[in-house]
Amino acid sequence: MTGTPLFATAIALTVLAVLLPLLLWGRARGPVVVRVATRCLMVAFAQVTAVALVFVAVNRDMNFYASWGDLMGTGSYVTAAPDLGPDGLGGKKAETEPKVRQDFQPVEGLGGRVRKTELDGKVSGVKGDVMVWLPPQYDDPAFKDKKFPVVELIPGIPGTGKSWFQGLKAHEVLEPLMKSGKVKPFVLVSPRAMLLGNADTGCANIPGKVNADSWFSVDVRKMVTDNFRVSAEARTWGVAGYSAGAYCAAKLAINHPDRYSAAVSLSGYNDPGQEPSSLVAKDPELRRTHNLKNVLTAAPAPPAVSLWMSGAEQDGYLSGLDLKAIAKSPTAVHAEKVTGGHNLDSWSKQLPQTFDWLSKTVKAP
Repeated sequence: MTGTPLFATAIALTVLAVLLPLLLWGRARGPVVVRVATRCLMVAFAQVTAVALVFVAVNRDMNFYASWGDLMGTGSYVTAAPDLGPDGLGGKKAETEPKVRQDFQPVEGLGGRVRKTELDGKVSGVKGDVMVWLPPQYDDPAFKDKKFPVVELIPGIPGTGKSWFQGLKAHEVLEPLMKSGKVKPFVLVSPRAMLLGNADTGCANIPGKVNADSWFSVDVRKMVTDNFRVSAEARTWGVAGYSAGAYCAAKLAINHPDRYSAAVSLSGYNDPGQEPSSLVAKDPELRRTHNLKNVLTAAPAPPAVSLWMSGAEQDGYLSGLDLKAIAKSPTAVHAEKVTGGHNLDSWSKQLPQTFDWLSKTVKAP
């Protein structure tokens, strides 16, 4: 849905819809009813094509939907959803599983540094696309023996892995900061988040439906460590998200301090019921146990993670204050009140500040 052929088709149909009334308005033949109906159809066609063109253009720019299945809610990227237990591993150990070797291709419109692969998650039972951006230092001979820290990027709903790069323009904002040394040279990884149509999985493992947690925190992490110069140590990994993805990022870090050391939540929330399409919120008990306040207090021990939670007062900031009030060392919560709406432009503007914080929090291997 974001390709050039569909965009070109939408433009052509819109042009045709404008030309038809100009050329045929006075040439309509037949009884009055027929002539009026013909002209009404031409006007309706022009309106429909204009709306379609705007939708296609916005979606092409922001990447809310990658396919018709995403848009219609019929796409499924789940091949199996067994009960994997509390750790999301199903009795397996990621470090002893076979190496996952992937082929990567450039992504249209994003330049050669953003690459895409189709990952068949052997633990989660999820099969979907993952985008990876390598920092400028990665191919520098001076860094040929160096490993790099990683930040996993989770989009909101609707949204695709491409949203972080084409919508927020994360790589364009961060590359000059990495070149100047103001921000660490992170590898950026953005996996598919819409796994069951246009529903929000809440980054949860729900036996029989989806193992989204294991997709993000096990399969994607393993694929990255198997294919790039990065470490599997939690201290070298961060996770960031916006909107529904912000909730996911914070929850993944709280649940898995053995996999992530920090999380950035942009306009997030604690109660999954704030996302209308949330699968978790459909069950009252799941909604309760997946509320971030309850996730944090139910942890066997305070997780050694740092959380950055920013947003407007009712759009992330108060949620951050709520978590900060109950957090106990070594958990650290920073709540930042910002201006701006619940939109990609606002989140993009926060990237220099949040990645400066990540640079001080996530360690280099």
